[in-house]
Amino acid sequence: MTEPAIAFFDGRLMPLKDANVNIATHAFNYGTAVFEGIRGYWNDQEEELYVVQVGPHFARLQRSARVLQIDLPYTVEELVAHTKDMLKANQFREDVYIRPLAYKADAAIKVGLSGIKSGFGMFAVPMGNYVATGGIQVSVSSWRRIADNMIPSRAKVSGAYVNAALSSDQAKVDGYDEAIMLADDGHVSEASSSNLFMVRGGVLVTPPVTADILEGITRQVAIDLAREISVPVEVRPIDRTELYSAEEIFLCGTGVQLAAVISVDRRPVGEGKPGPITLALQELYYDLVRGRSARHRHYVTPVYRG
Repeated sequence: MTEPAIAFFDGRLMPLKDANVNIATHAFNYGTAVFEGIRGYWNDQEEELYVVQVGPHFARLQRSARVLQIDLPYTVEELVAHTKDMLKANQFREDVYIRPLAYKADAAIKVGLSGIKSGFGMFAVPMGNYVATGGIQVSVSSWRRIADNMIPSRAKVSGAYVNAALSSDQAKVDGYDEAIMLADDGHVSEASSSNLFMVRGGVLVTPPVTADILEGITRQVAIDLAREISVPVEVRPIDRTELYSAEEIFLCGTGVQLAAVISVDRRPVGEGKPGPITLALQELYYDLVRGRSARHRHYVTPVYRG
């Protein structure tokens, strides 16, 4: 396993151990940072590292930064170039997870956003499966998903992930793998850190972006792939009890990838194993991310040949 030795921080590559912030930094004290999670997948046959949807991830980071009035001094193209340089410097030859952060960088005791300087840093670490993708057990959390007019749900705000941590930890203490969160109106929102899809009547259903979800990049890839194989997709509100009668459920996101759900609140989903639509989408997705599918190459960016 490659040790993550080189980070991109304050405009240059440097040893990760030196890419530090002061404990008085505003983002550390108030959660005033935004971030992305981006995956890179190693292809042994081609000896190439493919980064998935790197441009859309950085475009979303820019949108998140605008919400918190964080100045991000790089274009999407520049951020992609810095990412590739950092990965090359680390000489990764395995699957990796990339974490860029834009944050309020002043050492300031001040509740606010205006007039506080911004910073940016990025690092990467080796990462395999975040959760088991072959079948996980989930519960509906007692913690509600924070509403968009409380902390913007379509921005990846670091402080907001306390909400996700509380629900995820509750689920794991109770013996589940993951938590599903309801929006304030009682409809299904998403899992603690991933989007949700279910199948009912052969139709793939996912909550709308107005259900206090993160506008997931992997979510859109899953929709694209479903339409490719002629699976009808419906974007609409989902009631909690629909989860108990769904034929299939899966979670998707950069971290969880496409993870089949086999039970909700101890009730089996379908036959209690991954269903045919989930399996078909998983196969397509895992070929896509490793650059094995020629028709899906526009989703991935090669690091060493690019």
